[in-house]
Formats: sequence, structure tokens, C-alpha cells
Amino acid sequence: MIVTLASFKGGVGKTTSAVHLACYLSKLGSCLVVDGDPNRSATSWSKRGNLPFKAVDLVAAPKYARQFEHTVIDTAARPSEDDLEALVDGCDLLILPTSPDALSMEALLKTVSLLKRLGSDRYRILLTLVPPAPRQTGHQAREALIEQKLPLFTQSIRRFAAYEKAALEGKPVYATGDRNGRIAWREYQAVGEELTHG
Repeated sequence: MIVTLASFKGGVGKTTSAVHLACYLSKLGSCLVVDGDPNRSATSWSKRGNLPFKAVDLVAAPKYARQFEHTVIDTAARPSEDDLEALVDGCDLLILPTSPDALSMEALLKTVSLLKRLGSDRYRILLTLVPPAPRQTGHQAREALIEQKLPLFTQSIRRFAAYEKAALEGKPVYATGDRNGRIAWREYQAVGEELTHG
């Protein structure tokens, strides 16, 4: 399976999602993360510690791709129309992470509009960085996306400080020892199950 994560806006949990979906897929078979983001966040995360997959730069990807059963591609933010067309063409599913704030949702809808223009329906939206209750932002964003009949993962990803700890230590969130780490991981496991079982 080849999964690509893309977003018109930075700071929406794209790399965090790429890392944790790769952790999930690596439990099913070997997994490669291709880091196409100029910030090299996934590669840096990997170098700081111990992750259950190999992370390589976009340039090195052709050398390694054939050796792995699954590939997760973390892309640069704000892809052009040509980039987006190539990204869709080169994967089994394009995941569009978005936080539920107004600016991120606006950027997401621009991406969706572009995908519709390209005639692509191989994408699914992942709500990330959802603030805790009693804030209703996540619920309101989900309702708005459902109303527009957009393809959406059932599971949302809540905002947890455990992710920052995971990135600093170069670990998956479940290996940090943070009390919310296992809860956070269960959310990505649920997304992984949706990904692999339809």
C-alpha cells in the first residue's frame, strides 16, 4: 500500500500522522517513510530515536521503495496543481489531514476543490489536533464536512502533548511513557484499521 499525506497548510499534524500511520502499517509488514517535506521533520524524528520503519529523503526513495511492502509519503505543504495531480496518481490513497480551525478548513476545501477539478476521488480527510471537550470545534468541523458529503475518516485525532514528547524523543507516541500516549495511539490504530479495511 502506498499512502500519501498532503496539505495546503502547514501545522495540521501531517508529519505526526505520517509517522503514526507508518507505525501502524509496520505492524502489518515492512514500511518505508518517504520524507518529501523540505523541513525533513519525519527524517529528523526518526534520527532522534527508534521508530519501527525506515525513513528516507525523497531523492533516496527509488533505491529503497522496492524493498518494502508499504510506503507512507510525507509531502511538502502547499502543493501546486501539477504536484497534487502527480501525488494522487502515485498512491493508493491521498490523506488530507486538517485541524478544525477556520483557516485550515478553508485550505482543505481549496485542496478538495482542486482534486475535484482533477477528477480524483482517491482521497480521505483526517481531522487532527481536535481540541478537548467542552470545545465543539472538532464536532462542528466534522458536521460541516459530512454535510458536504466529503470522504472522511470516522476517527478523529485529538490534540495531546504526548505527540510533542514523541517527536523530541524520536519515538512513537505509545513508547513515550506519557499517560495519554496509549490513548493517542489507539486513535491512530483506529485510523489504520479504516485505512486497511476500507
